[in-house]
Amino acid sequence: MAEYEQLPGDGQKKFISTGNRKKGGAGLFVLGLLIGVIAAAIGVGIFFGLQGGSLAAGTGSSGPSKGSAVNDQSSRKLTELEKVIETNYYWSDEVTKEQKENGLYKGLLESLGDPYSVYYTPEELQELTMDTQGIYYGIGAYVSQDPETGYGVISGVIKNSPAEAAELKEGDIIYKVDGEEMAGMELDKIVSKIRGEEGTQVHLTLVRDGETIEKDIVRARVDSPTVDSKMLDNGIGYLQITQFDDVTVGQFDENLQSLKSQGMTAMILDLRSNPGGNVSTVTQIANRILPKGLIFYMEEKDGKRTDYTCSGADWDIPLVVLINQYSASASEILAGAIQDAGIGTLVGVTSYGKGIVQNIIPLNDGSAIKLTVASYYTRNGRYIHEKGIAPDVEVDLDTDKYLKDETDTQLDKAVEVITEMRNK
Repeated sequence: MAEYEQLPGDGQKKFISTGNRKKGGAGLFVLGLLIGVIAAAIGVGIFFGLQGGSLAAGTGSSGPSKGSAVNDQSSRKLTELEKVIETNYYWSDEVTKEQKENGLYKGLLESLGDPYSVYYTPEELQELTMDTQGIYYGIGAYVSQDPETGYGVISGVIKNSPAEAAELKEGDIIYKVDGEEMAGMELDKIVSKIRGEEGTQVHLTLVRDGETIEKDIVRARVDSPTVDSKMLDNGIGYLQITQFDDVTVGQFDENLQSLKSQGMTAMILDLRSNPGGNVSTVTQIANRILPKGLIFYMEEKDGKRTDYTCSGADWDIPLVVLINQYSASASEILAGAIQDAGIGTLVGVTSYGKGIVQNIIPLNDGSAIKLTVASYYTRNGRYIHEKGIAPDVEVDLDTDKYLKDETDTQLDKAVEVITEMRNK
């Protein structure tokens, strides 16, 4: 069984999907230091295979359960509805059988009222699997979602990507994609419309500073650099993780070693706007930082508990972790574990608050569902869903200063805090 955390969504892959959000911080503006690609919804998931030919793994029966919505009455009503549509709907000839079937499946998941539980077509599942590898076909931009307007927002642009060539900016509001308005659309759907095959074109209608901007962008393969680092003054190393993909562990080790070779004596770990990623990735990175013991644990509906532990690391330099309102899921796991273990100080604003777990459950026809199946708790047993993790030192990002001359007030505070820690 391969452990996987899908990104409002999941991470919301999902970056920020509609849901509870805290006031304060940067609002729509997301720190321009982000390096990455389009994200789709934040959530923790676990892939596992099918058993015994049942529709989904672990169902134990192929027939409908007691109280099932799939019954003779609902089947007759669906048939009646389909006939009414075929007779009266103006564009009925343009709707395929596959579209209607997918609509039924997606509608069943939407009936749960849980934005993290969704149905994936085989094509969508293939794209989801590709995401975990850190390889994407799209424009090379992170996308989050404003919970009040429902519009997608560009929250990061990767260097040397089609998005950078088109001069997309953090904070650009995605008004339309190929002429279709995006208001209220799920983040997954916004992202899927922007992504596409290499060499194809997407037309974006953006709103920037109250003005409408039209952009034609040719999609390309984007290899996601999920870790970046640099040396600051006075031996302070800065290491940023934008997402926890398969490639992240190797990139983390490479950047960490580079900082050490440059004489790093203290480190700032930047998890701002990190939407999450692979559970196995975040636990491996935690193993390189945390003392021996629990990283986090999950509890299922029947009370079953699964512990994620680490063997312990010899971390012996001052550590500050930057978080913001877009830090979610796996990034909250790592930040919470560091805070609970008392080996680092959290600086920024309260994190997103994604503390529930989804399973990616494949179906026999190649499709799958993502279903909320558990809650997770931090190292010290904190339940952070819809609450987030409060920083030890709270400081907002002054967006006016950042836009003016890239002054990063949160990073400046982190440097101040880590300097005080070293002087004690």
